[in-house]
Amino acid sequence: MLWTKALHIVFMVTWFAGLFYLPRLFVYHAMTEDSVSIERFKVMERKLYFGIMTPGAVLTVLFGLWSLQLQGWQIYEGVWWMKIKLVLVGLLIVFHVYCGILLRDFRQDANRHGHVWYRWFNEIPVVFLIAIIVLAVVRPV
Repeated sequence: MLWTKALHIVFMVTWFAGLFYLPRLFVYHAMTEDSVSIERFKVMERKLYFGIMTPGAVLTVLFGLWSLQLQGWQIYEGVWWMKIKLVLVGLLIVFHVYCGILLRDFRQDANRHGHVWYRWFNEIPVVFLIAIIVLAVVRPV
């Protein structure tokens, strides 16, 4: 069981690294005007999203669910912090998918947002990380 928890944490860190970095790439991409840099950002964003973030997300969820299964789901009945944590993870998955939509827009040269919007968008994963970690570690009653 400790191996599944350890791998869950490793892949969660991997996923969050991408969730922090991809919106930052979007900031720079939105500010860029020369075609060489634009194409470079497209490659970097695609490789980050499909090569690091998405595998990290999938493996985070799989090892998290496996850990819950090994512990027995019933120990979390009536435990509100775990339910909130799982809802936050679900919302984080929605954020991840939305990043993919933004990635597609950049790939098609159809970006609809400016760099300031992306700077604010870049902060969203920080809120999720803080909330999820506090719930998992403090386990408020």
